[in-house]
Order: sequence, then structure tokens, then C-alpha cells
Amino acid sequence: MKIAIDGYEANVTQRLGSSQVAFELLKSFERLDHDNEYLIYLPNYPMADLPEERPGWKYKILKPKRFWTKVALPLALFFSKQKPDLIFSPTHYIPRISSIKRIATIFDLSFLKFPETFLKNDLWKLKTGTRYSVENADHLITISNSTKRDIFSEYGLKNTQVTVAYPGFNKQIFKPGKNQQVLDKYGIKDSYIIYIGTIQPRKNLIRLMEAVARIDGLQLLLVGKSKGEGKNGWKFEETLETPKRLGIENRVKFTGFVDTEDLPYLLSSALACVQPSLYEGFGIPILEAMACGTPIIASNVSSLPEIVGKAGLLIDPYSVDQLEQAIRTLVTDKKIRERYSKLGLIQSRRFSWNKMAEIILKVFASV
Repeated sequence: MKIAIDGYEANVTQRLGSSQVAFELLKSFERLDHDNEYLIYLPNYPMADLPEERPGWKYKILKPKRFWTKVALPLALFFSKQKPDLIFSPTHYIPRISSIKRIATIFDLSFLKFPETFLKNDLWKLKTGTRYSVENADHLITISNSTKRDIFSEYGLKNTQVTVAYPGFNKQIFKPGKNQQVLDKYGIKDSYIIYIGTIQPRKNLIRLMEAVARIDGLQLLLVGKSKGEGKNGWKFEETLETPKRLGIENRVKFTGFVDTEDLPYLLSSALACVQPSLYEGFGIPILEAMACGTPIIASNVSSLPEIVGKAGLLIDPYSVDQLEQAIRTLVTDKKIRERYSKLGLIQSRRFSWNKMAEIILKVFASV
């Protein structure tokens, strides 16, 4: 079987969310499957950490980058001398006007649930592109049962097949470990809790800071992009201004993007990892935190309960009181922290990139 893959998202320097999934899937496909032939379409020369070319694994650079799914991919497929049997997109977007089988990946429908938290241009692109994929793809991959239910509910699907494939984490990197030099690098001196993710309204960070403001002496580390290059946050200004409004500027630290190698040490030394999001398609940082033995506090909405299971405290994300109480519980009670640390380590073993890739490979064969 000849399999084409849209590698656009995988070929970037700072991989978060969908780009992280795209990159890890490419590595797993190359590692697991030497029977099928793969052609990975890229907008630029492949980065050094992508799998090397070999018989049955090739890259092809396409132009124009700006009109990737509307022009570059359709033209490449149309003029291909040996047409692929299918094309897999680890994004919401599939190539337009194509006669071959198309498989898309729908990560979440947050843009429909919380449209006011998106920039207008991004919202339009997600709405139109996702609807096209849902209505025209031969199969859909999604990353949680919660998102699968949302897809059926929002789009009223009848014939389209939807398969759930949970993401994984890097087991070589994310494991318990302490490193004082990393803490010194980020100026961490006192007890702290940590959040990892983009800085945007849906992440509910203002309520998190309001809860932290009620707990004397506790530091909050917010790891994620708010501006600059790469995968950025958006509508982040009010979040960045909140510590000053609450009078806790000296207890809240925005780190920006953090090197992956530093994250396990920041997680392992934290009293808790908090994900108070109003909606998540999955939540890879929560998985990475559990793998480091960090106790979890997460919202009781969307996909988070099925990812966390019994390995963390679940709270109503709209309740600052519940957030405060959960944080106080973990910060003050070492036995409870140890209990959730052990449960998190066990829960994290359910997930791996190879498992995700194996499920998708079965979808390729069925399609």
C-alpha cells in the first residue's frame, strides 16, 4: 500500500499540540511499518530529527506553502505518476479536490464551544476547514472519546467512521527526576505548582491565579507561549495583567516556551500540575506530568476525566473555591500527594505513541 502523509505540522522547531502529535506519529510509523510505502509531503527541507529516508520512506517538498491544502497537496496528488492509495493528515485539514482516500485528524471542537476565545481569522479557518474534512474525509481520527461524541453531536454524522487513538508521551524524557540547576535557571526558590500549555482564555488561567492569590506564599509557574515565534497563545493580554491586579506579581512566573529537556525537572519538583481548562481535546501535558509522578488537578469537563481517571483531583473549572480547595489539599498533605503521584505513574502507562500509531495503521488498512 502507498501511503501519503501531510507532514506540514511535523516539520517545525517548537512542537506543541497537533505538531507534536504529527511528529511523533511519523517516527512511530517509520519504526513500526516497513511493509507499506510512505511519501511525506513537506513545505520545507526535512528537519534533522525527522526519520531518515530509506526504501519505502521518502520526502517530497511542495510549493506554495501558503495554499497548502487548497493548492499544493491537490496538485501533487493529481500529477503523481504513482498515486498513493490514501493520504493521512494529522491535522483538521485534508487536501481539496482529491480522488484518493483521505483521512483527517480532529483534535477538538473548542472553536465551536468557545468561539469568542479565538482570533477571527483562525476561527474562520477552523470552522470551514473542519467542516469540509468532516463531510468529505473517508475516515476521521480523534484523540478522545469526548471529542468523538462532540463530532457526532455537532455535525450529525451518519456514515463517516471515527476512530479514537490516544496520544502518548516520550518515556525516555518524562520520568521522575530532580535537577536544582534547572530550577535555578528559571529562578524558582519556593514551593510551587505548575501549568503547561498555551496562554489563551480557554485555559482558564485567570481563575487559577485567583485561587493561588488566596494561598499565602505559594508560587505558580505558567509554562507556555503567549507571544513571539512558534505556536503562540492568543488573546493573552488580560491573563498577563492578572498577577498585578491581584497583587501577586512576585508569586506568578510566566516562563514562555521551555525546552522539552527541562520540563520533567520542572514537573517533578512541583507540588501539583494544574490543568483548569474549560475544554480540552486531550491534554498531553497532563499525561507528561503523571509520568513524572506529579499530582494532578484537572477540570471535570471534556476529555480530562477520561485521561486522568482516578489519578488526580477533578474540579469544576468555573469554581475558584474548588480550585483553591484542591490546591490547598495537595500543597498541605504530603500523603495525598504521594498517593496521587503513584496513581499517576500507573495511569500514564496506558498511553504511548506506538499504541496510537498502531490504531491508525489499522485504519489505513481498513480504508
